[in-house]
Amino acid sequence: MHDIRAIRDNPATFDAGLARRGLAPHSAEILALDEKRRTLATELQGMQTRRNEASKAIGQAKAKKDEATASALMAEVAAIKERMPALETEEQETAAALDMILGALPNIPADEVPEGADEDANVEVGQWGTPGTFDFDAQEHADIGPALGLDFESAAAISGARFAVLKGGIARLNRAIGQFMLDVQTEVNGYTEVAPPLMVRDEAAFGTGQLPKFREDLFQTTDGRWLISTAEISLTNLVREQILDEAQLPLRFTALTPCFRSEAGAAGRDTRGMIRQHQFDKVEMVAISTPEQSEAEHDRMVRAAEMILERLGLPYRRMMLCSGDMGFTARKTFDLEVWLPGQGKYREISSVSNCGDFQGRRMNARFRPAGDAKGTRFVHTLNGSGLAVGRTLVAILENYQDADGSVRIPDALKPYMGGIERLTPA
Repeated sequence: MHDIRAIRDNPATFDAGLARRGLAPHSAEILALDEKRRTLATELQGMQTRRNEASKAIGQAKAKKDEATASALMAEVAAIKERMPALETEEQETAAALDMILGALPNIPADEVPEGADEDANVEVGQWGTPGTFDFDAQEHADIGPALGLDFESAAAISGARFAVLKGGIARLNRAIGQFMLDVQTEVNGYTEVAPPLMVRDEAAFGTGQLPKFREDLFQTTDGRWLISTAEISLTNLVREQILDEAQLPLRFTALTPCFRSEAGAAGRDTRGMIRQHQFDKVEMVAISTPEQSEAEHDRMVRAAEMILERLGLPYRRMMLCSGDMGFTARKTFDLEVWLPGQGKYREISSVSNCGDFQGRRMNARFRPAGDAKGTRFVHTLNGSGLAVGRTLVAILENYQDADGSVRIPDALKPYMGGIERLTPA
């Protein structure tokens, strides 16, 4: 959510930020609604004050037996009472229209975010590892996987497209990846493990920006709840409608959960394999910080995600997303893209975003600065994958494959595999 006072003070700056997102100006429409709402609120307040004054004066007039004055005052009070409901409705409708516009507009990019309309304008800012060479033609995971227990046909028969069944060693490897990630993020990087709800209410999905704009990307239950598309929703909303003490910040949470996405906007993209699924596991990281802490917290979170890739020996690059490719709530985002030799290119495996106070405003999540008994400020929120489990499995299958179709287990995962050092074709 945007700060209406900032829009009042600098409408041109606000419109310039929207333009970087490829959007038309909205400040004039927003400020017109804001002015109307404030005028109506002022009028209502004046009417309430006058009603109270007149009501008190009626008693005084009656005490003096001044019936003419009392009658005139009663008529005035009656007129005010008759007019107020319509004004209250108009004020509420105006406020709702203003909130609808503000709630549907994305966050404003940070100044250092590169300009651009799509992923072609993203900027590489770092790289780790050297893509391996093979003395055979490297295969994609969808070709390697079936002989190792990756079953797309059974999944399609049970659930339809964009699902997978994992059996035997590959199922254990998938589990090992998630546990390894969770252990690193809790034991090394200091995140608090959380087992959150997988279904949330409208307010929670609105707070992190999934609603109202991305309703079609979510699955909804018959009782109106939403299946989480990322644990970011549950973890970030742990502080909704709270006032924290500055000394508590930053808070760092992590969770390993299933995630559910309809992929409504991904028709025809990555239909083969496990890159884009309706259901997948992911280790999510969330941080709640002060404005002064958030930039350093962002760098820290990116490193926490990179650490997983480095310990697994998976080459990757760090990309700063351009203004047109960032997510709805982000003001600055780094994507980590892992090398997939089967595809011969880098693919996204983690997205780490600083949302500023955008989600804090939507959730009404604030903190009380040290030494300030009355004042509060909105928290900054950050989120990132640490990492997507399925895509990490894909990267391991492709980077650790051998010519005979077997896949070596990375050293970091061997303690989780019960002595299994290699997946071999059935």
